[in-house]
Amino acid sequence: MSQTVLTTFSDAEIRRQAAKTDVLNLRDARYPGVYFRFNKNRERGSWYLVVSSKWSKVATYPALPTKSLISALPGIRERLAVDPGASTAAGTLHTVGQLLSWYADRQSRDRSLSAKRRSTTASIISCHLKRRLEDLPVSEVTRSSLDKLAMWPLQEEVSLSYVRLMWGVLVVSFRQAAKLHMITSNPIAGFKFTDFTKARVKPKPARLRTVQLEKVLGELAIRFDEAPVDCTLALLMLCHGTRVGETRMARWAHMTQGEQPEWFIPAENTKTRCEHRLPLTHQALALLNRYRHWQQGKGYQGAFLFPSKNGRPLTESQACAAFTRLGAGEWTSHDLRKVARTGWTDLGVDYLIGEMLVNHTLSRNVQTYIHTSADQLKREALDKWHGWLDGKGFAVIHGSTITGNGNSHIAAEASSGAACEANAESVKSEDSKA
Repeated sequence: MSQTVLTTFSDAEIRRQAAKTDVLNLRDARYPGVYFRFNKNRERGSWYLVVSSKWSKVATYPALPTKSLISALPGIRERLAVDPGASTAAGTLHTVGQLLSWYADRQSRDRSLSAKRRSTTASIISCHLKRRLEDLPVSEVTRSSLDKLAMWPLQEEVSLSYVRLMWGVLVVSFRQAAKLHMITSNPIAGFKFTDFTKARVKPKPARLRTVQLEKVLGELAIRFDEAPVDCTLALLMLCHGTRVGETRMARWAHMTQGEQPEWFIPAENTKTRCEHRLPLTHQALALLNRYRHWQQGKGYQGAFLFPSKNGRPLTESQACAAFTRLGAGEWTSHDLRKVARTGWTDLGVDYLIGEMLVNHTLSRNVQTYIHTSADQLKREALDKWHGWLDGKGFAVIHGSTITGNGNSHIAAEASSGAACEANAESVKSEDSKA
């Protein structure tokens, strides 16, 4: 079998020639140097470009159908004209819709990503990007086409911060496809979000300030007996500045007591994918003991602090519903995290310790030169904060009679809470990265 047949390239012609077992190659006079070679499985084959007697594989068939090959040829020849040593490989993703579907499938099976991250990416692609860019050929992606079809219409529908998030997904999907040669080149390499709008993405303003915490804690104290799950969830976030996902998935086994009690948050539960350890003060332990006593009184002996009816932890939507009930539209779960971070600054907690407590990703320089978990400094910071909260009504909820947690300076810090609060509004919040 060595025959090369001169024909007209088309998918139908390939299928017709596949029945002739003596035919190995097909070529078309319109496209010099381009050959189609059948595999042993005659339903499949490969496209080749022959330059100076060298056969270079372009792509496989039917992954790259005839029409797509013909569309890709000018780009391949142009690339070779600039760099004779360049690859002749042609990608198999020819529309933005195909590329996004490929990337969505890849992300859905990436175990290194959190379930929330995978869900967010899938939603962005299916609900927004594919709907607008489905049929746009990769070869026709330009700043103008993206602006007309997606970027400008999207900023009319959703917040600018969400548009930037969608842009990030688009950039990463194209970059990954180009790296794996799923597309011949990355048409948006060098594009920036600011190419489409000069408006600045501003952080959401905090809807909860330290001066409001006395009222919030008073409401939580009143509602605790009727809604202990909701209230404990909120109080743990307020006390430690944790994210709602980290908090709702907490297990009792993660709460250790002893001389240095702490709350361990495993890496798979954190946004940064790094395990996190938070000291537990006597106030936090008292709160957990009160809540645990209530759980046991209801007959619950399970693993989770906040279980749902199926025995698993509360889902994201269930946790959000809890804060809808508590905040009544005036504040959200993230506002508790923000106000905790602001409160630490007002109390004089070192900036780096505050960042470590909220489990922000530290800069590369900090990670390189500072190798410490700063456990004692974090414990002192939370002692200050919880002592301050006691003066605003937290003591009524947890009911602990211990004062100062063995540190005389804590009581003094707590008693100076009024002075800290008076200066609170003059201190700028440093939680813009949350």
